[in-house]
Order: sequence, then structure tokens, then C-alpha cells
Amino acid sequence: MIPLIRPYIQFGEIEENFRNIFESGILTRGPFVQKLAEKLQSLSEKRFCFPTSSATTALSACLRGLGIRHGDEVIVADFSFPATANVVEEVGAQTVLADVDPDTFNLAPAALLEAMTSKTRAVIAVDAFGNPTGMNEIARICEDRGIFLIEDAACAIGSSENGVPAGGIGKAGCFSFHPRKLLTSGEGGAIMTSDEDLAAALRVKLLHGGVPSEVGMSFIDVGYNYRLPELQAAMIIAQLKNLMDIVARRQKFQAKVSSRLMPHGFIPQKTGAGVSHNVQSLVYQVPEGVSKTGKHARNDLIGRLRAQGVESTLGTYSISSSPYYRSKYSRVCRVSADLQERTITLPCHDGVTPEELCDRLEKCL
Repeated sequence: MIPLIRPYIQFGEIEENFRNIFESGILTRGPFVQKLAEKLQSLSEKRFCFPTSSATTALSACLRGLGIRHGDEVIVADFSFPATANVVEEVGAQTVLADVDPDTFNLAPAALLEAMTSKTRAVIAVDAFGNPTGMNEIARICEDRGIFLIEDAACAIGSSENGVPAGGIGKAGCFSFHPRKLLTSGEGGAIMTSDEDLAAALRVKLLHGGVPSEVGMSFIDVGYNYRLPELQAAMIIAQLKNLMDIVARRQKFQAKVSSRLMPHGFIPQKTGAGVSHNVQSLVYQVPEGVSKTGKHARNDLIGRLRAQGVESTLGTYSISSSPYYRSKYSRVCRVSADLQERTITLPCHDGVTPEELCDRLEKCL
């Protein structure tokens, strides 16, 4: 079976880092976490970095650091993994799901403007599958209205728009190091920001609400343990030096696959001028003509690919279409719902060639 993803990291790259950690006895809040923070600050061109246990805890900490609470509204791009919206529900605010552009899959500016009210405190816009197209425009809209933009850059490390690195476009940006991502530590994340007020709040929130005192800690707020351990930081550091090479290889992979699939009617995710896309996921809209039954073309194709030894899955989710959010807010975003049914994610990694992937896929058409 050709898996959807195969991590790029090799044990030899992290062996020395692990040995140093075990010899030091420092497993948390040590030099590797600090070194990772510095490297990510440089990568994102932000002043502050807070490594976290996941992108979900990163998003949650941002909302808590901003003081988002019951009665506030947070606009969320609808085409995303539900964690993007779940963090808003978890702090007790109201999630306002906004539709996406049918070509880029990112938050549509018109939908964002329509969703804004006097209660809007923040926007969480997603770099869908690592594509930051349009994120600078979203940032301008938010800045003009004094609304805090959190860039969900979970998939987008190594991407950029108009020379601005993903994770550094919003007031805050959040990365993920889940196994589906280009760099992985199994789980993990990071918050990037240059906002001094948010950074000050995060220093306390991410230390259980405490600040150092003469003896021990003084707990001045409610806080959490969302921290990234030393071993995971060491894994990410070892991979960072290869990041742009990985991006280049995935971009070439995508170009070759698209040249084979577009004549069959597959539509690739669109990227704008001035965008470098890391191709975190290789996603296409599936033409209806590939269905053998006349319906559910994407689902049929996933099943036939499985029979050919190729793992694939849907693009991602229309959050507003899920039972919880549909029941609570009674509004489904039309474009996002359509993309949930029509998009497919294909393997993209060094364990398969574009030619082998396309040969197997074409047997399913």
C-alpha cells in the first residue's frame, strides 16, 4: 500500500540530539525548545515564538491570551479540520463559520466581510493545505477594522505570499508538527507573534498562570500545560535544515501529477501570483465523470484507489456541515460543503513517484 504520507525524518538526524538530552537530564523547558523557538522566529519573521503540544493547543492559547470569552464572536474559515472551530467553542465564544473561495479553498474576503459584526473579536483564517493565497488581503481587512487575525498555518510551514512567510502574515500564526505535516515530531505546534500584549499573556498562560517568584512561583492567572517537550523540539530542529528542499521536491511532484490528471478533468488547488506553496497535501477536485455509478465520484475513486494499493482520503471537512455545528448554528456554507464532497487528497512524498501514482490512478478511471 502506498501511504498518504511518509515522514521525511531519519533517526540518524536526531540521534545525537536525543543523546545530548538524555545525558543532560533536561526533558522539558530546556535548550532545544529555546533553540527551536529562535529558529521559528527567524523563519516566520516574528518576534516571539511559543512551542506548544499541538496546533490545537496553540490556537486555544491564542484565544485565551486575547481574552476571548462568552459573548464574543470569532469568524472561522469553514473548510478545515474541526479543531479550528472547536477551540472557539471550548472558550465559550460563538463560532461564526464563513465560506471559502472555490478555487483556493481559503477564506473568501466577501464572506469574511459579510460575517463581521460589532461582536467580532478575532478571525481564524486557514492556509488550506499549506496554501496562503489571499492571506495578506485577509490581514488587511482585519487590520482596517481593528480585528485580531490568527493565521491557522498548521499546514503551511515553508510557504509564503508576496515574500511574507506563512505563520507570519496574521497578528499571530500557529504551526502544526503532526505526522501529516512536512516537519513532524509526532505531535506538536507553535505560536508565532510580534504582538507584545499577546506574548505577555502567553508567557503566563503557558506556565500554568504563574510567574517566577523569590521562592517557586506566584500564580496570578489560570494557565495550562500546553508545552512541547525537549525530545520533540530536537526532532523538529533536525528537520528544519531540510525544509525548503522538501518543499521543492513536493512542488515538482505536484507539477508532474497535475500534468497527468488535468486532462482527465481533475482540478488542482489554485495558488495566486507571488505564492510559494509547500504542497502539504496534494488535493484535487474530482470530476463527476470518474464515477462508475453516476454519483459519489470522489468516494468511488477512493475505493478504487484502495484496490490499487493507494491510500487516499477526502480533502478536508466543511465544519458547518458536521452534525454538531449544523445543529447549533443551522447554517451550512455552500462552497465548503461542495468541496468536502468533491475533493481528494493523494499521496505526495519520497516513497512514491508521480509516474507510479498516476499510473495506478489512471487504472481507476
